[in-house]
Amino acid sequence: MANRSKRVFLNNIDSYSSKYIAQFLSSCIVGESLNDGEEEDKHELSSEAARFQIIGTVANKEAKKLRFTSDQYWSLSREELLQCLMQCDVIVYNITEHSDLIDEATWAISALHSEIEHFGSPKTFILLSTIMTWAMTKPADPDEPDIPLTEDDYKRRRPHPNFKEHTSTEKLVLKLGKTKKSKLATYVVTSGLQYGMGENIFHFFFKTAWLGELSSVPVFGPGTNVIPAIHIHDLARVVQNIIDHKPKTHYFIAVDDSKNTFEDIVKAIASTLGSGKTENIPKEDDYGTKAITETDLLYLSVNLRTESVFLNDRLNVHWDCESGIIDNILQVVEEYKQARQLLPIKICLLGPPAVGKSSAAVKLCRYYKLHHIDVNETINEKVRQLEELLEGNEKTSENEEMLVGAEAQLKTLKNNMVQNDGQLDDQHVMHIIREKLNSKPCRNQGYVLDGYPKTYTQARELFHDENMEVEDTGSTIPQYSKVLVPEFVISLDATDEFLKECVRSLPQNVAEEMHYTQDEFTESLAKFRETLAEDESVLDYFDYLEIHPEHIDCENVDTVEKIIKTVGPPKNYGPSPEEMEEERKRKEDERHLQLKQEEVEKELRQRLEKDKMTALLEEWNRNMAEVKKQETELLETRSVPMRHYLMKYVMPTVIQGLMDCCKVKPDDPVDFLAEYLFRNNEDD
Repeated sequence: MANRSKRVFLNNIDSYSSKYIAQFLSSCIVGESLNDGEEEDKHELSSEAARFQIIGTVANKEAKKLRFTSDQYWSLSREELLQCLMQCDVIVYNITEHSDLIDEATWAISALHSEIEHFGSPKTFILLSTIMTWAMTKPADPDEPDIPLTEDDYKRRRPHPNFKEHTSTEKLVLKLGKTKKSKLATYVVTSGLQYGMGENIFHFFFKTAWLGELSSVPVFGPGTNVIPAIHIHDLARVVQNIIDHKPKTHYFIAVDDSKNTFEDIVKAIASTLGSGKTENIPKEDDYGTKAITETDLLYLSVNLRTESVFLNDRLNVHWDCESGIIDNILQVVEEYKQARQLLPIKICLLGPPAVGKSSAAVKLCRYYKLHHIDVNETINEKVRQLEELLEGNEKTSENEEMLVGAEAQLKTLKNNMVQNDGQLDDQHVMHIIREKLNSKPCRNQGYVLDGYPKTYTQARELFHDENMEVEDTGSTIPQYSKVLVPEFVISLDATDEFLKECVRSLPQNVAEEMHYTQDEFTESLAKFRETLAEDESVLDYFDYLEIHPEHIDCENVDTVEKIIKTVGPPKNYGPSPEEMEEERKRKEDERHLQLKQEEVEKELRQRLEKDKMTALLEEWNRNMAEVKKQETELLETRSVPMRHYLMKYVMPTVIQGLMDCCKVKPDDPVDFLAEYLFRNNEDD
């Protein structure tokens, strides 16, 4: 009979640990770990049984809905969270990454315990804790320090001082699970340092090795401490097994079988992703404190030999990396690249001389953070490396063979250059370029191969897969190395006249340095056209591999923009904090410059407006003065006849009336004068 679906709650499913555990559980079938592993049983389970339904909380409000979750919540109140927990069959609280979740985990188990009588069905509570709760535990036998600690030593465990609250939470979870085991079963899983997938605690070392920007990967402290660890998927399998089996044992140490030291782990990462060089630096070093957090340093300083006895005896865990991170480093590194989409971008730029391959290659390398492989520069780099190797090392029994080989190779290269007027034979060039393509930086980030190979034969030799002993002569597809061959082939082109014009515009010294004098360039261009017209050209080689070249006419388009559109977005780490700060300052400077320019333009406009207004006001005042002058003159002109009339006919009567008024001295002089003027006016 098929098992019913189970609702599993996990906190902080947008964090590294909970995310990958939730993702793994979402793909599991309820009861799957109970079978004996036979294919028939697995098929029967997959066809009939239901999978776990994942319900979780997220810390980031902006977190997108994860595809493997049924329900996802942010910032629930305690009441809402309890209601959510009550609807789940399994509650997994993860406190391995963030200590600020301890209070919530303590509240969750206490709240569930107080509601135990209201459970509709039995519940399982699993606390994922950290191995740091064992950090200060002494060996059972001081004379035998290599004997690992097991779950039997549970009562003797001593936590690191910073992880005492974790220990208290473990005890509380186990205590509350003893009340009514039939209704609430509780478990504690003490996890080793987690690795795998996108990485977390070890991410700094993976990233440093992958980028290759430092000459060596740092190891903080002596690095001799043994680090208990577990792959994140193996930890998820432990949780799956506890849910399925409901074992009588309630405390588990979840670590793999390895007893790897910190230094050995870093060396394995550095060797697989980078040069393999490591350097021990003090924990207190400023670089160390900036690179990783103080809590991470505590984790990486733990020195414990532990063993998961109960996992193997009482559960059915099908391990991914039982033997540890070092033995499975290739798998772990591949997971890291895939999880973080750190995929190499490999581009080959081909085209006639002076078409702009090198300038485009430089811009593409800057945009995608790739390695520029220019033939001449790569040859010079190889010669310098051999010279520095011979100058910087004295022969010893350990390095004698290496130094003799380097000396012989350097001598061969220099002799070949002398014989060929400073140039190397195709075979030597091909070997150096192939070595560069196979280097860790090029395999990690990718490359832009600039103008090479030029012929079908060169391409076949350069990208040939050495692991294939005999080539299949009946196949039309050449055997090639998928690691070395480019995924994008860009064929740049332009008319001969356009290219010649580009060369003519170059300064004389630059043209001579690039061998672009008129005769040299004409010969070089003709040779390129002739090689491309052969029955089997370098472009035909890539066509055979179904890596069809993208043809770009450089006269009419922005070459780099078109290539970026073809290739797509970068597949590596974004800008570093330093680069982000530099970009921020650059944008800020541009903004200040723009604001200053706008301010100057505004001030200029205001000044022009002011000058214009001043001129207009002056003109207005001049016009008004002229108008007033004309009005005055007009009024003066018009007032002359009226004055004459008043003096002749009006003023004598008024004067006589005033004189009579003075003689009579009436009570109302005004009325008297008015009557007088009226009478005399009638007389007139």
